[in-house]
Amino acid sequence: MEKVTKDMTIGEVIRLNPRNAEVLMSFGMGCVGCPSAQAETLEQAAQVHGLELDNLLRALNSLSE
Repeated sequence: MEKVTKDMTIGEVIRLNPRNAEVLMSFGMGCVGCPSAQAETLEQAAQVHGLELDNLLRALNSLSE
C-alpha cells in the first residue's frame, strides 16, 4: 500500500485508507470531512492543529503495515 506523505491532501489520505480518518480524528482533527480540509495537505493540517507531523505520519502509515 502507498505510504502517506506530508504533501498528500487530507482527502487523498482518507481515500488511500478510509481508516485514516479515525487516526486523524484521534489526533484532534475533527473536521476531516469538511470541504476545506479535503484540499489541505497533511503538513498544513498538522501546523494548524499544532501537531507533531512525524508522529502523525507514523500513526497513519502503521495502518498499512
